[in-house]
Amino acid sequence: MAAKRIEVIGVAGLPEVTPSDDLTTLFVDACGRENLTLVDGDVVVFTQKVVSKAEGCIVPLTDIEPSSLAAGFAGREDAKAGKDPRLVELALRESHRIVRMDHGVLITETRHGFVCANSGVDASNVGVVDAATTLPSEPDRSAERLCTAISERTGKRVAVIISDTFGRPWREGVVNVAIGIAGMSALRDYRGQNDAEGRSLASTVIAVADELAAAAELVMGKLDRIPVAIVRGFAFAPGGGGAAELVRDAAHDLFR
Repeated sequence: MAAKRIEVIGVAGLPEVTPSDDLTTLFVDACGRENLTLVDGDVVVFTQKVVSKAEGCIVPLTDIEPSSLAAGFAGREDAKAGKDPRLVELALRESHRIVRMDHGVLITETRHGFVCANSGVDASNVGVVDAATTLPSEPDRSAERLCTAISERTGKRVAVIISDTFGRPWREGVVNVAIGIAGMSALRDYRGQNDAEGRSLASTVIAVADELAAAAELVMGKLDRIPVAIVRGFAFAPGGGGAAELVRDAAHDLFR
C-alpha cells in the first residue's frame, strides 16, 4: 500500500565530522537537542560526505601527483574553469572504468559499480584545507553498522540510507540517490501484479531507496549543514541486498 502521508525531518546541529567520530552518537545527541524521537519504521538518511569523513576517506591533495592523462585533461580548453589536475587524478584512481572523458566532464564507473561524475570525489565541505573526500569503501556495510547501532541505542526498528548526489543522463539537474542501504529493500517490485484494469505489470520495479534519498535532500540542502534526515511514514520492506540491488548488471545495460 502506498503511504498516504510521508514526513521528512532535517536533523540540524551536528558538529563538523572528523575521522573516527561516532556518527550514531552525533546523530542521537542531535535528535535529543532537537526534541526528535525516532519511531519504528523511520528511515534515517545520512549524506555520503559525513560517512566518508567519519571513516577517514579524506585524501590530502598535496599527496597526489597528477599523471599525464589527468594533467592533459584538466588543461584542455573545453575543461571547466579551475579544474584541478590532482582531483582528476584522484578520480581516475578511484575508478574501475572510464565511461566518458570529454568536454571537461569525467564520468566513471567506481569499484562499487556506480556510474557517476569524478568517481564521487568531492572537494567541497571537507573541513580540511586542500583535500577531497572519496566514497566509503563499502557503503552498504557502513549503512549496516549505522542501522545496527541506531537500533541498539534507541530500541527502534529503523532503516538507513547513505545518499550521494548524482547526475542523470537524460535530464538536467542532479538528485540524491542511495549508495548504501541497510534494513530495507532498495526496490519495490510490482511485476506480476494487476493494474486497475486487470493488466499484469511486466516491468515495473520502483527504486524506492533512491526516491527516499531524493526526498531527504529537500530538507538537507547543499548549504544548510544538515547532513542527516529522518523520513517517516514510508512502509518499507525489511531486508534486501543493499544498494548493490540498484546496480544494473552489464548483461542488461544497453548503454555500456
